[in-house]
Amino acid sequence: MLSGCYRAERDCAAYRTGHFQSIITIDGVEYISEFSRTDSLQVEVFEGRTDSSTLRWINTCEVVFRTVNPKNRIEKKDIHLKILSTTDSSYVFEYNYVGEARKQKGIAKRID
Repeated sequence: MLSGCYRAERDCAAYRTGHFQSIITIDGVEYISEFSRTDSLQVEVFEGRTDSSTLRWINTCEVVFRTVNPKNRIEKKDIHLKILSTTDSSYVFEYNYVGEARKQKGIAKRID
């Protein structure tokens, strides 16, 4: 008998550190950024601008980002990211501002 259950692979520990490219589509517009992540810090380059965030891992697959030097009110909001599934070279994630219900999805690919 075939089962309707499908369990997505999640080897989140493999993506805790490294160099990545993320792709997010919002309202039909694709946004691409590159970032390097250590266990406690992420440095991201988006449209020529570099931002750094400290990381607080909730568990192996979930992390909260806090911008190191926020420049405006939006950057002061923490971001919660959850890895939904992984492959050998990428992961699918969802994220939202902490306390807000609206979530976005994206994909990150290892580039190192």
